Amino acid sequence: MKTILNVIWLILCGFWMFLGYLLAGVLLCITIIGIPFGLAAFRIGVYALWPFGQTVVERRDAGAPSCIGNVLWLILAGWWLALGHVVTGIALCLTIIGIPLGLANFKLIPVSLLPLGKEIVPTDQPFTAR
Repeated sequence: MKTILNVIWLILCGFWMFLGYLLAGVLLCITIIGIPFGLAAFRIGVYALWPFGQTVVERRDAGAPSCIGNVLWLILAGWWLALGHVVTGIALCLTIIGIPLGLANFKLIPVSLLPLGKEIVPTDQPFTAR
């Protein structure tokens, strides 16, 4: 079932959101200081391309630098990417078939706002390994 949802997602909004994350990542990688933010954008972009079957978990070893980085990310790219998820989520929820996809878009909003200190793992991975 997750493969079918991923294919539908890819066609309707996944590819476009991936392009948004790719653009943000390239723009952030222009400067040396922005490279960690660009890498985070690429990582989340791949997650936004194929989200079903994966989940986001907090990293226990993330400290104060990830908190400061999240504030910078929020100012530089987070708002725009989250706005893209809100718009596509609402548009997808207007149809009955699109409701699960719209909910998945809303699930991506927190990680698009504050991505540092989080890790993307498969959902079938044992809970103790997370």
